[in-house]
Amino acid sequence: MVPADPRRGHRRRRRALLRPPRRARTRPRRRSRHHRGGGPVNRTVAFVGLGHMGGPMAANLVKAGHRVIGHDLVPSAVETAAVAGVEPAASAARAVAEADVVVSMLPAGRHVLGLYDDLLTAARPGTLFADCSTIDVADARTAHERALAAGMRALDAPVSGGVVGAEAATLTFMAGGGAAEFAEARPLLEAMGKKAVHCGGPGAGQAAKICNNMILGISMIAVSEAFVLGESLGLSHQALYDVASTASGQCWALSVNCPVPGPVPSSPAGHGYRPGFAASLMAKDLRLAANAVRKGGVHAELGMRAAELYAAYAERAGDTEDFSGIVRLIREQSGEQDA
Repeated sequence: MVPADPRRGHRRRRRALLRPPRRARTRPRRRSRHHRGGGPVNRTVAFVGLGHMGGPMAANLVKAGHRVIGHDLVPSAVETAAVAGVEPAASAARAVAEADVVVSMLPAGRHVLGLYDDLLTAARPGTLFADCSTIDVADARTAHERALAAGMRALDAPVSGGVVGAEAATLTFMAGGGAAEFAEARPLLEAMGKKAVHCGGPGAGQAAKICNNMILGISMIAVSEAFVLGESLGLSHQALYDVASTASGQCWALSVNCPVPGPVPSSPAGHGYRPGFAASLMAKDLRLAANAVRKGGVHAELGMRAAELYAAYAERAGDTEDFSGIVRLIREQSGEQDA
């Protein structure tokens, strides 16, 4: 083994002493304005529609550190949002004037298109409009076209998860539009939910939403019919739940939103069917699905029948009962007393 030359260490120390000191940085490091995922942080967001869904969603954006300027036609909704840190605006046009992103949550397509007609001239060029309403696919595509024609950018991003999901920031967003627009909106969507999926081009988010809710509506009717059948056969709710929830009949309509009281204490059935997702909203979504079925020439017997049943149920339940309450309608049609 060859011994190390002791002079080497001495020469290195000598060079280090002779080397001029590093110049101190005269400019501070620039702080990144992006999340790890690439989306900008601390945006100014205009939020139009601060109701049962929009209010909690806007509040969660505030919690995430964004400046949120909100507007709603109902004064009490604005007051509630203001308590959560949303800055009230006297009009939707004033709300969008300073915004980087405009988020809307409105009842129907006509409201969204009417809003865009008013706001596209008030917003700054290049503003991103993200509509989280559930509307017809054709209306969503029209909204995209109008936004682009006005020099803006657009995304349709309907949600699933109901009021509970909006409050807990556990919504799922289904987005339609360009990849760049989705990437920019994603940090905002993830501040309001647990998952955001880019489904494709303009209108694809709405397409995914109505397909998902057609599955949900059909499955809730199936679960409700099974419980009513079980009642007629002398089977307890708990026994049927214990079997189906761990067998091939397991689904969200059973294990989370169980339509009968008892097996799932947190479900609306155990709280007088107080709505998490109102019957009227399910009827609306199934109506949109039925329209798409007819336009596409799709053979969808169960989807069309589900739309009919929920339309009948919503006529009496409206916004006051959860969509799982359709089990009551099925009991009545079966000639049974409400359990």
